[in-house]
Amino acid sequence: MSVVDLMEVPVLRDPQLSPDGSQLLYVLAEADWKANERINHVWRVDVAGGDAVQLTNGEKGEQQPRWAPDGSSIAFVAQRGDDEIGQIYLLGSRGGEAVPLTEHATSVLSIEWSPDGQYLYFIADDPKTEVEKKKDELKDDVFAFDEDFKQRHLWRIAVETKTEERITEGDFSIRSYRLSRDGTQIAHHRAPTPLVDSADEGEVWLMRADASSAKQLTDNTVAEGGAELSPDGQSVLFRSDSNEAFESYFNDNIFVVPAAGGAARMVLAELPHEVQGAHWSQDGWSIVFAANTGVRSELFSVDVDSETLTQLTEGDHSLREWRYVAERDQHVFGIDQRTNSGDVYTISASGGAQPMRITHVYDYLDREFRLPRQEAIQWKGDDGADVEGLLYYPLDYVDGTRAPLVVQTHGGPASSDRFGFGRRRSYVQVLTARGYFVFKPNYRGSTGYGDEVLRDMVGHYFRQAHLDVMTGVDHLIALGLVDGERMVKMGWSGGGHMTNKIITHTNRFKAASSGAGAVNWISMYAQSDVRIYRTPWFGGTPWQEDAPIDTYWGHSPLKDIYKVTTPTIILVGENDVRVPPPQSVELYRALKSNGVDTHLYIAPREPHGWGELRHELFKVNVELDWFEKHVRGMDYEWETAPGDADEKPMSSTTENP
Repeated sequence: MSVVDLMEVPVLRDPQLSPDGSQLLYVLAEADWKANERINHVWRVDVAGGDAVQLTNGEKGEQQPRWAPDGSSIAFVAQRGDDEIGQIYLLGSRGGEAVPLTEHATSVLSIEWSPDGQYLYFIADDPKTEVEKKKDELKDDVFAFDEDFKQRHLWRIAVETKTEERITEGDFSIRSYRLSRDGTQIAHHRAPTPLVDSADEGEVWLMRADASSAKQLTDNTVAEGGAELSPDGQSVLFRSDSNEAFESYFNDNIFVVPAAGGAARMVLAELPHEVQGAHWSQDGWSIVFAANTGVRSELFSVDVDSETLTQLTEGDHSLREWRYVAERDQHVFGIDQRTNSGDVYTISASGGAQPMRITHVYDYLDREFRLPRQEAIQWKGDDGADVEGLLYYPLDYVDGTRAPLVVQTHGGPASSDRFGFGRRRSYVQVLTARGYFVFKPNYRGSTGYGDEVLRDMVGHYFRQAHLDVMTGVDHLIALGLVDGERMVKMGWSGGGHMTNKIITHTNRFKAASSGAGAVNWISMYAQSDVRIYRTPWFGGTPWQEDAPIDTYWGHSPLKDIYKVTTPTIILVGENDVRVPPPQSVELYRALKSNGVDTHLYIAPREPHGWGELRHELFKVNVELDWFEKHVRGMDYEWETAPGDADEKPMSSTTENP
């Protein structure tokens, strides 16, 4: 695969089974180089087989397709014509021309049909006042940081009359919601603001569909999600990354709380995995859920009373876009594996039989391209603990020989690398085609391996995590696979934090790329839009009395930056609020001042995850150029976007592009 080949692999999202189970809707995002972005369109395919049909073709794309309960029509969200924000449109189930349903003042989010098909519910920000709009026109627009937000509330619109009705209002935000199966009640999450960092101040609530009889069901200091009322109306399940005492920073677990109020209890307190989503089963006697088990993810079912656990899927894969269709007692999900980026399958809730495949979007990948072998690998950490990760082999690897290595560390850090086709950002298909091993260690701090592994970072961050990476590297060298004199370190977000640490810990890597990584935990704490995970890492805030400043500084790569000799490039989005650009500037200026070969690349308009096609292409090109120059002493021919002039762009080996 070339870089462009990889970037043009479509992204399949949001599969939706029709009420009668005969058809599937899904969203397919495909690269549009002229627009410089991926455009989403809605597709439909018969479950029994046949060619998929594209249902929408708006210039700005469409998303969130939802079947009407009787299957006669499809609702979706789009910007069309003079729309400057997303509105709900309705389309006949067999296609045709979509008609607008809403004319809401702000963008429509999270649409859901009422079970009787009379209403569509949605979340939307409160609109600006006329005074605020006038000030915007005059550019009298100074704002109060983290204070001038608009609260986010729940609405519904009558399909027949197009009459909108506000469901909630007040000085709080609705973060998410789920209608009960009979449509009479709504389990939801309220927080004091829509800001990311107020998630731990949110709570689980239950109310009637008209917002009456609202009742708060939890009262704690942790974030929750996925609240859903049981079929009998007696209990509400939810997820939280907490333990039974509602202390924070644990693998996500399932909790059940009485709908009438009372203490919540954890289901499967000894589960060693990370729960990624959960729903009540059709009869309400059990809970079905998806879980990250380390280098894999699978579906499970648990009996609520006995807590008997049943695993429903198994394989060297990760599951994507899981949906449980209670009306049909079916699971719908994508299977992400080495040769397929997530075609959709279905199985009955009882499991047992092999999943039945529905879509064939990715059939061409294994047919047209040589794809790397990947395998799970285990080794011992510096303290003797078991550690696991994934290894991708060079396409033309010859047994008994050594090859160069690229070490990629995942973000989060509360996450894990799992079997699958892989993300564009890591471009393993391109690296292995160029003769590199790619190693993805699930270092201490990763999810899916139990709370002891995840919480190794609590109180210090870098304790065993970076040592797990290096003992994994040494293990690959000891196996006779890797050439220890030709190694690269790279990562994004939490993977960038790790890259920054690794280059201060060792000079064994010939090149490095730090993507949106933190270098100074003291300044990072205030700069980022989220702090709730960082407080437990360091045992307090940096501005409290008797602040643990020594812990913050002791685990900041900047403290040991004077040790770095590894040539390092740095990449960050101009509008990144998660790991803001000042972190990358601190790293760049420190390396530059100390005479380390370095460049800093800032992508205009981009948030934490880059999305513009040419920015993504630049990232891969500049990294490959850097790696080949410093690791193998080779020139790299930059790839160009389709339709661009067929000439080599400026190279970072000669000048800063």
